[in-house]
Amino acid sequence: MKDHSMSPEDRQRFDDLVDEIVAELPPRLMQLLDEKPVVVDDQPSPEMLMELGVPSELSDEICGLHSGPMMTERTVEPGEVDLPMIHIFREGIVACAGGWTPWRAAAPDGEDLEGGGVDLIREEIRITLLHELGHHFGLDEDDLDQLGYA
Repeated sequence: MKDHSMSPEDRQRFDDLVDEIVAELPPRLMQLLDEKPVVVDDQPSPEMLMELGVPSELSDEICGLHSGPMMTERTVEPGEVDLPMIHIFREGIVACAGGWTPWRAAAPDGEDLEGGGVDLIREEIRITLLHELGHHFGLDEDDLDQLGYA
């Protein structure tokens, strides 16, 4: 695993962004989050990576995970209930957004590439949260891609 350890200040800054984004969601989506907890961690656990079939060295590429049954798979049968959750991973989101510090570089085709910064991290959190909520409603990766949440 790559070491992208976050400082307590970066964790707090990230968590504040998550709180802001959740507060901006439409009321119906906010109600869903009352039923479906959002857990924010630095990175997926080794058990999650094993379930996903993802090597541990790629853990910083995972931004989020929906666990538990999708709404379309719920049952009314008695038995063990697996609580659906949304997991948001700080290190994956910050890495996908290009880091906390904005940067600019030249691409091989001469175009300018830009990345990093709070605005991109904020957008990646929003997309990840909506992506995982989409899984809750039974949307697959192709559906989410068409909606712009992949």
